[in-house]
Amino acid sequence: MPTAVQCLIDDRQAYAVARVVGVLDGMGAVAVRSALIKCLAEQPEAVFVDLSEMRLADPSALSVFLAVARQAERWPAVPLVLCAPQADAAEFLQRRAFDCELPVLPSLADAVRSLEPGSAAPSVSEELLPVVGAGRRARELATEVCFQWEVPGLVGPACTVVTEFVNNVVAHAHTMMTLRLSLRDPYLHIAVRDGSPVEPVLRRDVSHTALAGRGLALVDAVSRHWGSLPTEGGKVVWAMLDQAPRR
Repeated sequence: MPTAVQCLIDDRQAYAVARVVGVLDGMGAVAVRSALIKCLAEQPEAVFVDLSEMRLADPSALSVFLAVARQAERWPAVPLVLCAPQADAAEFLQRRAFDCELPVLPSLADAVRSLEPGSAAPSVSEELLPVVGAGRRARELATEVCFQWEVPGLVGPACTVVTEFVNNVVAHAHTMMTLRLSLRDPYLHIAVRDGSPVEPVLRRDVSHTALAGRGLALVDAVSRHWGSLPTEGGKVVWAMLDQAPRR
């Protein structure tokens, strides 16, 4: 019987290293995906997946890394790099990675060297209490960074998004939250992490004249993409705004 696979995350650096240890099969791929998605939700500068201690029981299980790479491209635009796979695994991944960017490098050291000095995306984060004034502070922060990062045209959409995300935490999650904004060309990324695992639900049947329930519809209207991902002890809700105006 295959040895259970583990995905061990070390995020003490600006980048994260995920060591996949043991025998990877279909069942183990589910656990690996969950660990990598939660790692991405923390928005490190990069995620290096070290496969040097992984053995392969089922080649199709390698598709998990392609799926996670597609998520990484969608949000938070964090580079995902595979390091030191066995030759057969490397060949499989390079053949299949035609629809996403997924570098495969010979070693973890090569991956670390591939990071360009000074390439870190500008970002800011702030802890907020689940109180009524949190939405106002979130709008102030969004306005400040949009002018600082020279994307003043995004002040309105960014304030719409942070207001909805933060007010949802105040109204429903009732936990501390972390608001994070980052600029990764060509998008402004907005994320709010809270301590509730309950995911937001977009209601499309709300009347335009309704006084409540339209917030996520507004987020959907101004964002290129938005969604949520699970984290340790909660979730992160995210959105991507085009730096260029939407036509």
